[in-house]
Amino acid sequence: MSEITIYRHTLNLGSRDWTLWASEKGVVRLSFGLEERLPEGKWLNTYVPRHRYQEDQTVFEELGITREMENYFAGAAVSFRDIPLDIWGTPFQQEVWKGLATIGHGEVITYRELAERIGRPQAMRAVGTANGQNPLPVILPCHRVIGTNGTLTGYRGGLKLKQELLALEGINHVGAAGHERFAF
Repeated sequence: MSEITIYRHTLNLGSRDWTLWASEKGVVRLSFGLEERLPEGKWLNTYVPRHRYQEDQTVFEELGITREMENYFAGAAVSFRDIPLDIWGTPFQQEVWKGLATIGHGEVITYRELAERIGRPQAMRAVGTANGQNPLPVILPCHRVIGTNGTLTGYRGGLKLKQELLALEGINHVGAAGHERFAF
């Protein structure tokens, strides 16, 4: 197997650093804040054991993701639909993540609704687990999934960031009060 180039570029948006990662096929990961700067280790090595990094903002400009991320953080309704993605995960995870892409800007759904939307109504907890492993937050909007009690549930970047992302989309009625980590 030959070595694969993984491109990266960091943008500062919404007072946070967001690092974009891409393969030749499309965007593979979006990491942020205190998350790893280099997604090395188990995740990356599982999918591309032989890789090298290359800082290259041009790749992301050509993919259109830089403009769309800037628009999103400026408050515009962005779907990311036309951005080439190279989604790495199990078939079930990919199913869930593709389901996330169907949640419209300014819309929230529950884990139960997401499970039903992808045709897996009995898999609410598994859907929740896959949601939490989403490599492309914001792009595949896992922040738009809430608990059935109408409150925020866990988010890799913390509930404050989840609330900020929802507020960018005009969603201000979902609170952290009564947060239940596993209220699917």
